[in-house]
Amino acid sequence: MSSVVLDGVVRTFDTARGSHEVLGGIDLHIAPGEVVALLGASGSGKSTLLRLAGGLDRPSAGAVRIDGDLVRGIDARTAFVFQEARLLPWRSLAANVALGLPRDTDRATGRARVRELLAAVHLADFADHRPRGVSGGMAQRTALARALARNPAVLLLDEPFGALDALTRLRMQDLLLDLLRDRPTTVLLVTHDVEESLILADRVALLAVDSDQPDHGARIVHELTVPVPRPRDRGDPRLAALRVDLLDRLGVPRHPTASEVTSHGPQNVSDRPARDSRAATGRVRVR
Repeated sequence: MSSVVLDGVVRTFDTARGSHEVLGGIDLHIAPGEVVALLGASGSGKSTLLRLAGGLDRPSAGAVRIDGDLVRGIDARTAFVFQEARLLPWRSLAANVALGLPRDTDRATGRARVRELLAAVHLADFADHRPRGVSGGMAQRTALARALARNPAVLLLDEPFGALDALTRLRMQDLLLDLLRDRPTTVLLVTHDVEESLILADRVALLAVDSDQPDHGARIVHELTVPVPRPRDRGDPRLAALRVDLLDRLGVPRHPTASEVTSHGPQNVSDRPARDSRAATGRVRVR
């Protein structure tokens, strides 16, 4: 487990119209073993922040540190899981997991480690299968096992369950919690899903652009510590109240308009926050 600190992090990109600021000064301290969720609308810089934390990108200003060490490039202490599994199609699931092993791992140790991880993600019987022969959820479990193969001190998750169906997504959330209980690590999670942030994270950081300063990048406008120990009951009324608060801060209307019901269908009506514990059982994705 490692600490992650972002101090005054700014990231700008050059465009045809000039410089565009995506992150406008991020201050975020993540304690060793803490799970922090980054929540915000699309385009608020969540994935950019995650890439900076892992050394895949460099800040235009400010600093990123892991255990006090300045991050100057890809850091071996970190591992990524993306929304797509990104498995090599010509390799078996076991061989894909083995790609995550440290380079100095000997063959016998590596094989044992891969078997252990495949068993942990309930894929022991599919070790020799190719990615095209398994479901999306199984592929994503393989990607998670690959990330854990190097025993990362910091696990960086970029909407890792966003492409999965609703039931598989819930199972993957539970699986991740089981894995973190047995393998404590520091986690930074990007998500659009309010419920997912409340189920998985110790703390939720809300990113947004100030409407009065649209040319400035996103900042952390609110932080919420989830006061319910894990594992959490999805129907817990305390989570329902937190969910309503986060939705209000994100500007999501409490009740759908007639046009929303017409354009999206009645199934999305249940995604709006309720006043009772049922609010914690629906899924809301902030677009």
